[in-house]
Amino acid sequence: MAATRSEAAKADTLAGQLMLISAILFSIAFATILLALIFERYGGYAPCPLCLQERYAYYFAVPATVIAFFTARAESFTFTRILLALIALAFLINAGVGVYHSGVEWKWWPGPTSCSGGTALEWGAGGLSKELEHAKVVSCSEAMWRFVGLSFAGWNAVISALLAGIAVYGAALRRR
Repeated sequence: MAATRSEAAKADTLAGQLMLISAILFSIAFATILLALIFERYGGYAPCPLCLQERYAYYFAVPATVIAFFTARAESFTFTRILLALIALAFLINAGVGVYHSGVEWKWWPGPTSCSGGTALEWGAGGLSKELEHAKVVSCSEAMWRFVGLSFAGWNAVISALLAGIAVYGAALRRR
């Protein structure tokens, strides 16, 4: 009987740790993508194609962390760890894209040749032609904003690396 209680206590502890890690990942990822959308919508910072690509990890991670939270709660630890490993991989790749994008902005290496666009098209009477006349081309090589020396891409690399590290820690957790 004591061994069963001990195993149950270990499972509860692991479930709590994985749920906490999932909640932390969700909170940081959700806040980051929400802030990016607020800067875009209300700050007037139109994203370049690389900026849009850097959002994919967040669009994957936000719902995946919710699933990881509930699978940890259900004590499906293997599935939870696999999800956390996938989240870590997504953010690790995203950190690499962020470093690449920052290097393009600092002119350390050339950016992609397809780096143009960045406007929303509106359909309807005069919408498309009006948008095409006034379309702003957003270059991946120009940092629109910097804080403490880092652009949006640089901060994305830092946050993505942090999130990857947290997710790796969660994926490596085992019962003790």
